[in-house]
Amino acid sequence: MSDDRLSERDKAGLNPVAEGRSNPVSTAAQTRSPREHIVAALRDARPVERIGYLVGAALVLAGVAHVAVFLINGGPWYGPVSWRKPITFGLSFGLSLISVAWVASYLRLTERNRTVLLGVFAADCVLEVTGITLQAWRGVPSHLNTETAFDTVVAFGLALGGAVLVVVLGTLAVVALRGRVDGAPSMRLALRAGFGLLATGLLAGAAMIARGEALINGGDTQAGYDHAGFLKAFHGVTLHAVLVLLALAWLLARTRLDEVARTRVVAWAVTTYVAAAAAILVVSIVMV
Repeated sequence: MSDDRLSERDKAGLNPVAEGRSNPVSTAAQTRSPREHIVAALRDARPVERIGYLVGAALVLAGVAHVAVFLINGGPWYGPVSWRKPITFGLSFGLSLISVAWVASYLRLTERNRTVLLGVFAADCVLEVTGITLQAWRGVPSHLNTETAFDTVVAFGLALGGAVLVVVLGTLAVVALRGRVDGAPSMRLALRAGFGLLATGLLAGAAMIARGEALINGGDTQAGYDHAGFLKAFHGVTLHAVLVLLALAWLLARTRLDEVARTRVVAWAVTTYVAAAAAILVVSIVMV
């Protein structure tokens, strides 16, 4: 394909398929500012991806807004009832939604499946953050809380939302791990490794919920709240691996390194990330 036939999306370096071509994409992309990349990404994204970016940004802003609430109202940072939860969940779910919408653009999916998966994921992110934020404003725990009928409904909704997250992200992970990825080898490696780590993060989340439920059902509610999150550091690090690794591969594609060198750098980053995640997991388990 000649340069004059490349679409604007290709020239901007935003077409996943075009990532595999070394010169046209990288050269054009290197001349654009970060702001121009963002504007081009929003302009050329599919409608469901654009919705994901905008909703994700709104969730991030909600998390940031609660930083001000925490500074004004005060209160504990740790514990089952604190402003930490709407802050961290708003930021985490917002960034996750933005990154998943972006990452999914590199996966070979039918448009219908892409729209359904990203649409459900976006709605679920909003549900999770809303439930957690609501309970924080009510001054009660959000997870594992069955004190009242309303609290039980919220806790059940959050648990159900977590199951939906596992299904959606698990589906995308299977697509990535099966190699149905558009992009250069460095991008494919970043996506497959990132989704592999994400899958372990989902398992860690399930393990935390199971531990909390076991402690509470055993009659020790406070221990359930205090110790259910024993894997939260590992959970957070692995869930965002796909964003970190893909962002690295994307940035490397905008350098003068050839694809062999880019793949080598991504492989080194994957090894380092896995080692760091494993160390965090070991420390988390030892400290239980």
